[in-house]
Amino acid sequence: MTMRPMRRANQALDAATCEAVLRRGRTGVLAVTGEDGWPYAVPLNYVYADGTLWFHCATEGHKVEAIRREPRVSFCVVDQDTVLPERFSTAYRSVIVFGTAQIVREDAERRAAIQALTDKYCPDVPREACEAFIAKHEANTLVLALTPTHISGKEGHWTRHADATPQA
Repeated sequence: MTMRPMRRANQALDAATCEAVLRRGRTGVLAVTGEDGWPYAVPLNYVYADGTLWFHCATEGHKVEAIRREPRVSFCVVDQDTVLPERFSTAYRSVIVFGTAQIVREDAERRAAIQALTDKYCPDVPREACEAFIAKHEANTLVLALTPTHISGKEGHWTRHADATPQA
């Protein structure tokens, strides 16, 4: 995969910062090639673990059909987005992942991904309740794994400055 060079390379995030953004992010947008080549982007909850992005979804639908047709996808997480009207700018930080998505078929891997998702999004729910919910919905839940080929991140000029918030 050949990636275009970042236009403002001085605003690029290093690999460790990109990984931190992926770990702490709550929602990202998965972009796939939809029907007839039309792009389809959908917001998703996810978990980033062991160098892989994990998602869950229904066993059928636009996203799953698109991935079956074309597994190359991208995923974007916005970590910061503060409009600075006085500066006619935005303090932002985001990460984009390019890679291939696949349906996870191995039961132990599926369960581990679902458990990681519940650990992230339901930290105060007792583990037994999570396990009961997972067991109840497991047959109707698909797990997708996005294996990154390329990860890049960028933050705006004002994001890097302590004075990102304009003074009155």
